[in-house]
Amino acid sequence: MASENTRKWAIIPEPNSMTVGEGTVLLPYAGRVNESIAIGDGDFLLAHQLVADIRSATGTDWDIATGDMWSGFIRLRIADSWDFDSQDGGTAGAYTLTINTDGITITGCDFEGVRNGVQTLRQLIRQNGAVLPVLQIEDAPAYRIRGYYLDATRGRVPTLAWLKQWADKLCLYKYNQLQLYIEHTFAFDGMSETWRGSSPLTPADTLEFDQYCANLGIELVPSVSTFGHQYVAMRTQELRELGEFPEDADRPFSFIERMRHHTLNVADDRAFAFSAQLVDSYLQLFRSKRFNICADETFDLGKGKSKQEAQRVGVATLYATYVGKLCEHLSKQGREPMFWGDIAIEMPEILETLPNNVTLLNWQYEPEATDEKIQLVAQAGAKQIVCPAVWGWNALLPRIDDAWNNIARIARYGLDCGAEGMLVTDWGDFGHVNDPRMAVPGMIFGAQYAWNPAGDTAENDLLERISRVEYGDCSARFVVLLRNASAQAVFTWRELVEYLELDDGTGNCNTDVAQTIPCLADRLVDHLSDCGNAMTVREARNRMMRNMATTIERIPQANRALQQCMVDIAPIAAHMGNPGITAAVRIAMEGQLLLNRVGFALAEAHDVRDAHDAGDWRPSDYRALARELECWCEAYAKEWNATSQPSELHRIQETVWKAADELRRISK
Repeated sequence: MASENTRKWAIIPEPNSMTVGEGTVLLPYAGRVNESIAIGDGDFLLAHQLVADIRSATGTDWDIATGDMWSGFIRLRIADSWDFDSQDGGTAGAYTLTINTDGITITGCDFEGVRNGVQTLRQLIRQNGAVLPVLQIEDAPAYRIRGYYLDATRGRVPTLAWLKQWADKLCLYKYNQLQLYIEHTFAFDGMSETWRGSSPLTPADTLEFDQYCANLGIELVPSVSTFGHQYVAMRTQELRELGEFPEDADRPFSFIERMRHHTLNVADDRAFAFSAQLVDSYLQLFRSKRFNICADETFDLGKGKSKQEAQRVGVATLYATYVGKLCEHLSKQGREPMFWGDIAIEMPEILETLPNNVTLLNWQYEPEATDEKIQLVAQAGAKQIVCPAVWGWNALLPRIDDAWNNIARIARYGLDCGAEGMLVTDWGDFGHVNDPRMAVPGMIFGAQYAWNPAGDTAENDLLERISRVEYGDCSARFVVLLRNASAQAVFTWRELVEYLELDDGTGNCNTDVAQTIPCLADRLVDHLSDCGNAMTVREARNRMMRNMATTIERIPQANRALQQCMVDIAPIAAHMGNPGITAAVRIAMEGQLLLNRVGFALAEAHDVRDAHDAGDWRPSDYRALARELECWCEAYAKEWNATSQPSELHRIQETVWKAADELRRISK
């Protein structure tokens, strides 16, 4: 294989076997793609993908045909027999690609194999135009299932048009499964109180998108919360009695509480009827036989309304019985159940009760994750799909280093333990402030490592290849600069939300929020015993900011580095011809500059920093900073609309406005 240092093009995922020959091949100015009807691509989508990329890269229009009577410079074929095995011993998705002076031939063992070969050729055309390298590729994926999991519920509901663009991108990088995370953002009949005002996806959206994905060779798998994470539903008038703590239904909205509470009371028979209704109505809209019931993070199980039943049978049994009942309900309808594995792994006795057709989605997001949990599930004999993350949640800029470390590790562990696939997750905790376009590098990490986990690809090498292939950046520096910018996030969206939500809305300290902040959780009980009073908001915020003192010291230096990243990335972005990502990156970087300045200002207001310690950098006065935040928020809202429905944009805006109001308050 030619070294990446000696050529200006790349392929992602990197092929398992590639031989680059001498010379080049010039594409005809009036060529044809001949796609065999045996591939099963009814609308000849694969041929159309190639024709579209040739037109975009060269300006020439190509023909499409099928059948032996029609010649084609590019030929797409199904193999009569196959002897090239993928790493897991199978052949699904395998292909060969040959480029020489006689033409270009892609041969796949099945539709997916041809599709994968076409995506490789598309990447080459996009980078090289009409002059392609002579080469021979034999390639196949390590994981049979290579999926992406997109949060479409915690604040941001994508537009159907953007979902289709995302599916196109997943196809280009050879993903073959997609799931959308749904809590309350689907227009289920009879549940308008739950989904009102959320810009919900509809049955028509789902049917159209399911067909669109199927044409691309992507399985759209239904996924809906049926147990934990029922925050919105359990706060409604009609459904609150089904929750563990219905008395909390009227508490003010909180991003943090939404993540941690509102579990169904499964000791109530009505709970199963509710979950079954969700399942039964949703599954009818999908062609997939798989169904993800989620069932993760059931934090309140056995602590509220179900406490008596949990004491009688045990929390593990209560959980396993309910999940088992839902799985059986799906199995009777010919479906294959999936659910998140966190609770079963915490209580391993649950693993022994799983039916044979259930797949555990084993998520681990730590950058330094070990293989312990994956080994545990493998040793129990349960089917599993390993699930790393793109690390975009709670932040304006993606944590690229964390994503690379997490995804590369989990992919290797899963392969070693015989996992059936990898599902790369993209979450939007705390309002989904993270622009979904910022997840592209992490998504491509997932594509590379789901294809070849055992490879020795270095992070910087992959970042350079992503810059070339995805962004058309000849300097290969775009993603490296984005990574460097993300490292300058000192005071993040998460810290801002935590700071603001320590006020419960009445001027008192929100102890539920405080308990999620490590520096406060251990102090709450001690403070009450020492003083005889609950911690005040001022005291909690003081402690939080003082705990960040060392971090806050980095802000002047971090903002100078971030501004330099903006200077360096601007001319690169100008030549990429992608104004959408250029705007998204600029808004995210500007927003992080402001967040850092807000953190610095709050630290000063809480006497964490004295004025004489500020060095050569000081934030603007508080009122001016408040105005800058509000202006930035308007620009951010415009970019939100480029990918997403209105959904919960207003909550992001309200949080920014609260921050601006707090800055004005402390300026007095």
